[in-house]
Amino acid sequence: MNYLAHLLLSGPDPRWRLGGLLGDFVKGPLDDNWPMDIARGIRLHRRIDASTDAHPAYRDALTQLDPSWRRYAGIALDIWFDHLLALNWQQWHSEDLDDFCNGCWRDFHSDSRYIPPRAKVFIERAEQIRLLQSYREEQVIAFTLKRVGQRLRRPVARSPCRNYCPNSKPGGKNSKTISTHY
Repeated sequence: MNYLAHLLLSGPDPRWRLGGLLGDFVKGPLDDNWPMDIARGIRLHRRIDASTDAHPAYRDALTQLDPSWRRYAGIALDIWFDHLLALNWQQWHSEDLDDFCNGCWRDFHSDSRYIPPRAKVFIERAEQIRLLQSYREEQVIAFTLKRVGQRLRRPVARSPCRNYCPNSKPGGKNSKTISTHY
């Protein structure tokens, strides 16, 4: 779910980036039908997720989320990390965030034949509403987290974050946990 981070970490190659995005949409073993660089991007996505999931700071951050979100805490953190990345984009990439995202969408259109239907719908919608660029705005993050909570098999009404997400109580003992570690 941390689409922006995966696009950045996939490097400059458009097909690696596409694979980096598709890692959230393509499950199971990869067959030989994938172009080599897209498959490499998907594998990189999976390695990044595995490394992040095992990191002590990430595991600590999970414990700071509201317990009602326990099963979906990773999704909430991914969205929050993209928010922090979008806010601090110029520290991580020389290209403007709008230009970076527009370039990714443009590149993905040229490889649309490799994009699964669900991912295609996401890409079209994300491009149309400028989703990744809007992750700089706290109200977008709050709305996104609320929508995720509503779409779960067992909906969760409250915000997943206690001390560091939008609309949460500031100044708690862990209020800087995520931004300090990521």
